[in-house]
Amino acid sequence: MYYAYILESINTGKHYIGHTQDFAIRLEKHNTGMVKSTKPYRPWIIIRLEEFGTKTEACRREYEIKSYKGGYKFKELIRRDRIEA
Repeated sequence: MYYAYILESINTGKHYIGHTQDFAIRLEKHNTGMVKSTKPYRPWIIIRLEEFGTKTEACRREYEIKSYKGGYKFKELIRRDRIEA
């Protein structure tokens, strides 16, 4: 399985969008400072996780979500997840 995900920095409210095959390990890397782009904004919490059968699908979804970032669609996506969580 592959995953597309959205993380949120607890301290700053920034968001990070990515994809991975092993989400638990990837989240640990984000929170232990092993990912250069997310290190200054630790700790991170997961606010959206979507599962896919192939890496191509997960990657495609990651880029789709990134195209929303900062816009109305992105805000709706994360708002909806907060309500459902």
